[in-house]
Amino acid sequence: MIHLDTSILIDALTGPRRSLPALRPIVADGIRLGASSLVLYEWRRGPRVEAELAMEAILLGPDTIIDFGENEARLAAEIYRKLKRSRGRELDIAIAACALSRSAQLWTLNPKDFQDIPGLELHRS
Repeated sequence: MIHLDTSILIDALTGPRRSLPALRPIVADGIRLGASSLVLYEWRRGPRVEAELAMEAILLGPDTIIDFGENEARLAAEIYRKLKRSRGRELDIAIAACALSRSAQLWTLNPKDFQDIPGLELHRS
């Protein structure tokens, strides 16, 4: 399973859609995609047009959104305490915890934001 970070959604579904060509073969190969409810929040709070929301609905159905629940909150807090530079990164750490809780890779365009999170595997396209 691959969890998508907000950066991929923005890059694949808006503007020139640069990441869409890399996303298409993953979907075609039947690899399960997911995203945390936090990513959905970050994505949806931006100014979105109907075409972008329609693409989101195709890509991320209701069964692909992972809630940030009690287990993810505990894991995120544990990670936060272990990292040297965690302040200001709370949302990224929480997104990583959602991926970790599902043993999923995280696909992001900002790997430096996540590279020091123990056990997190970043997807390389």
